[in-house]
Amino acid sequence: MKQEFDLSVEWRGVEIHPETPPEGRLLTDLFRADDINRMMKHLRAMGAQFGITFADRPFLSNSRHALLAAEFAREQGKFQEFHSGLFSAYFSQALDIGNTEILSQIASDTGLDDEAMVASIRSDRYLMQLEKAKEDAGRHGVTGVPTFFIGDKRSIVGAQPLDIFRKMLRSR
Repeated sequence: MKQEFDLSVEWRGVEIHPETPPEGRLLTDLFRADDINRMMKHLRAMGAQFGITFADRPFLSNSRHALLAAEFAREQGKFQEFHSGLFSAYFSQALDIGNTEILSQIASDTGLDDEAMVASIRSDRYLMQLEKAKEDAGRHGVTGVPTFFIGDKRSIVGAQPLDIFRKMLRSR
């Protein structure tokens, strides 16, 4: 008998470094250069399997506005498109997703009302969702992104090979 699983994915935004100033900060303020190089090598290897390019990013953006903008996009039914645009802007183009002008362009490119999105960011309209996601992440022991939960107990943290996911799903 074949067992079926609900393999739905729900993206929840969590600020991993909420202490990051609005203008961002250099990665070398947080990590050693060797660690950054090792991390980028790993990301490039993982991404290459799926046609994802990772650019050299010398800085860490403050993600709060991007996460609030993503909640606006979710409410407008454009979350996946906006999320893909954010991912590309930050990881592949090395753009500062803490910059409202960058977010506005991504919103416009995905068919969202960029002025309404910026107004929603400034109003903190989605701040409660962000705080709840942070609390949930803390309760579940999230220490890095992405974190994938499989069922109620198991998780996979970070960019991992597809075989890791296959093994985890088979052992369910």
